[in-house]
Amino acid sequence: MNLARMVRHLFTGHARVRRCFPPTCIAAITRAIADSETTHHGEIRFAIEAALSPLQLLRGVDARARALELFSALRIWDTEHNSGVLIYVLQADHAIEIVADRGINLRVADGAWAAIAQAMRDQFSRGRYQAGALDGIAAVSRELKRHLPAADGAPNELGDDVTLL
Repeated sequence: MNLARMVRHLFTGHARVRRCFPPTCIAAITRAIADSETTHHGEIRFAIEAALSPLQLLRGVDARARALELFSALRIWDTEHNSGVLIYVLQADHAIEIVADRGINLRVADGAWAAIAQAMRDQFSRGRYQAGALDGIAAVSRELKRHLPAADGAPNELGDDVTLL
């Protein structure tokens, strides 16, 4: 267990998330997801977590494992086309993970999700949280639209709201 990581998680709270993602930013992310989902048969969820619990840290949970856990808990896998995508931000670790269901993941080029996450991290590192989030949503949407376009709109199977943990 990394002591520096433990301290970082203990001192990263919800106030930090609110500074980086104020209500106007959260509303813009929600609108971007809702607008995007009218153009494809995918479902995008955006989750932001300030920090992991000490127990999670002791168990060695990393951002990828937590994203997979949330993918299941938020039932992102439960869509008609198996095309749910989670964009997960773990603020304390400055980590971004993108997890996609099998219906879309098999169609997207290797490394595409990692490249999108890296571009978001680059924006976030410059303090551009809203721009990074919106660019990430747009990039995920392009992949969904390329592989699962919706000519006449698409049903909204999952909520568009940002999940704050």
